[in-house]
Amino acid sequence: MDLSPDPAEHDGAELAAAVARLAQTSVLVIGDVMLDRAIYGHVARISPEAPVPVLAIEREVALPGGAGNVVRNLTALGAGVAFISVLGDDQAGSDLTGLVGGQPGVEPWLLVQGGRTTTVKTRFLAAGQHLLRADREEVAPVHPKLAERMIRIARDAMAATSVTVLSDYRKGLFGGEVAPALIAAAREAGRTVIVAAKADPGHAAAGLARYRGADVLILGHETLLAEGDDTSPADPQEAAAALRDRHGFGAVLLTRHGDGMTLIAEGRARHFPAEAREVYDTAGAGDTVAAVLAAGLAARLDLALAVRLASIAAGIVVGKVGTAICRPADLLEALSPQGSGLRKIVGRQAAEEQAARWRHKGLRVGFTNGCFDLLHPGHVSLLEQARNACDRLVVGLNDDASVRRLKGADRPVQSAAARAAVLSGLGSVDLVSVFEEDTPEALIEALRPDLLVKGADYAPDQVVGAEAVRGWGGRVMLATLLEGYSTTATVAKIRG
Repeated sequence: MDLSPDPAEHDGAELAAAVARLAQTSVLVIGDVMLDRAIYGHVARISPEAPVPVLAIEREVALPGGAGNVVRNLTALGAGVAFISVLGDDQAGSDLTGLVGGQPGVEPWLLVQGGRTTTVKTRFLAAGQHLLRADREEVAPVHPKLAERMIRIARDAMAATSVTVLSDYRKGLFGGEVAPALIAAAREAGRTVIVAAKADPGHAAAGLARYRGADVLILGHETLLAEGDDTSPADPQEAAAALRDRHGFGAVLLTRHGDGMTLIAEGRARHFPAEAREVYDTAGAGDTVAAVLAAGLAARLDLALAVRLASIAAGIVVGKVGTAICRPADLLEALSPQGSGLRKIVGRQAAEEQAARWRHKGLRVGFTNGCFDLLHPGHVSLLEQARNACDRLVVGLNDDASVRRLKGADRPVQSAAARAAVLSGLGSVDLVSVFEEDTPEALIEALRPDLLVKGADYAPDQVVGAEAVRGWGGRVMLATLLEGYSTTATVAKIRG
């Protein structure tokens, strides 16, 4: 692996070209998978039984966590993934099988051990704040025969992939001689090995020696402290360098949360400052780093360039709420010039994530929708009224096909791209998201706005999404219309 380029030498064009190469890769992920459950709601009162908040549950989300989140991030980048892990024969294991197997580009090998408990992490959140996390898990080595089978499968999978990631959440998957056997197999196959190790002071005695010979070891500052002893250097950078020399790692990537990451390799340490503009939730950021680094090395990027991309990706996911993923579009947006109004135009998933970030900050999110074919003063007035009634306004925009279905074959006059660009230039509009359905109902359900706005030519029971918005405590507003303005009339006048 080439370590010569310095982070400062990677310009935007080089980074953008590198992002495009991430999708042309294949990675093997082996690690502890878990089910991440998030239960969202609101707190309006304190329990009469004890001084604790009462969470009124609104929705639940379940996603693959741990090594499963590494897989999610790799598939989001467009990489092909082979995934090996061990589950329990319980409902959580069954749920994970469906969630992992349902991802495109994944070849799962999820082995089942009878009597084993699948790890489940359940987070309870209100107004973007964590109230409680409840864990159910079994920390014990997998059955020896199952471990042998896992190693055999891994040998075959290594032949079809370029990089192997060992994601160790210390739930027992890498107990005994499993890790040394996997690294030896990768060495024999000529494959790069990345180890992402998590902190667990209660099991620090096992140490990191089992990963001797790995090409890159990713670990957090807290893990380094857990693995240290009285002879370890006090400075984290020096301790990481000593760890590299002691166990023969090719490089150590030390993550420091808000302080960025430091790469120690070949007697040299290079620091990569934190790329995050705002930090909302650090859950899963280490998985994103492992995924982007693995895809980068699989694409034959030099190590420093791959680490720079991983640092940018980490900055992106900590700016999202919950265990999040990073897509190529996210990376390219982060590399693009700042301040352009066109950055307001996003897809449904990105709009949902941005709305969650705004709510996390206590901001009221408003929503309105329409075709906005030829923007006129009536539109501008409606948008300004909507924005004045909330803190952030999202505009749902009908795509061209849905406009034709609603308005006729001769509409729209302007394409969705042109209409979105005009809307994004208005100060009253904070986000624009194009939808393809005839109504914005699915987009409203995804965004869960606090305010829904339509013109006063609608009756309250005619507003699409009104019932849903009121159901989660939001309100519906009918904006005053300016007389004498109509897109249909304007189009007819032009054509007449």
